[in-house]
Amino acid sequence: MPSTSCTQESFLVREAQGGNRAAFDQLIQTHDQTILRLVLRITSSQNEAQDISQEAFLRIYKKLGDFRFDSSFSTWIHRIVTNVCLDYLRRKQRRREGSAVAVNVKGDVYDLLDRVSDDRPASNPEQQLLCGELRANILCALQKLTPREQTVFELRHFHGLRLRTIGQILNTSQTSIKNTSFRATHKLRIHLAEYAKETKSSI
Repeated sequence: MPSTSCTQESFLVREAQGGNRAAFDQLIQTHDQTILRLVLRITSSQNEAQDISQEAFLRIYKKLGDFRFDSSFSTWIHRIVTNVCLDYLRRKQRRREGSAVAVNVKGDVYDLLDRVSDDRPASNPEQQLLCGELRANILCALQKLTPREQTVFELRHFHGLRLRTIGQILNTSQTSIKNTSFRATHKLRIHLAEYAKETKSSI
């Protein structure tokens, strides 16, 4: 039996689909902080997070009529927000110059990514990745990934989502997401190893 909150949300969605702007505003108020956190995790852009979120809200509003209740409304929203962020990353990638970013890597580079497993969800992603030097090094290396690899990695290890949930968000199979996550982690190891080698040689 569906929970009261799910039933109420379904009611609000149907009302919003019928043109009730107040119902749509209530839906957005319920999810706005989750959306903002997701945008920040994927794009790492404090300056543009609000603008990207607004773009996501607008796209949600335009596509609301396409929601068919075959997944949770939250999953559907995550999928749209992720696509908006992917568009942002693609635009950023096209504008990005090919210059390398200098970083400071100390110790064994493999210790950095050994904390990130491909066969389990991150139990505490904030503690595992968003900490000092580890965070800075990985965020620099993330710029070398394709937008899809970057999104999968960040959804999994920064946002703590499971493979199946990411597959639903990106409308692809769990196996595909696992393979993408593996490629992303492998590339990060290579890039971080290169940074470590360059740093040690300059000492």
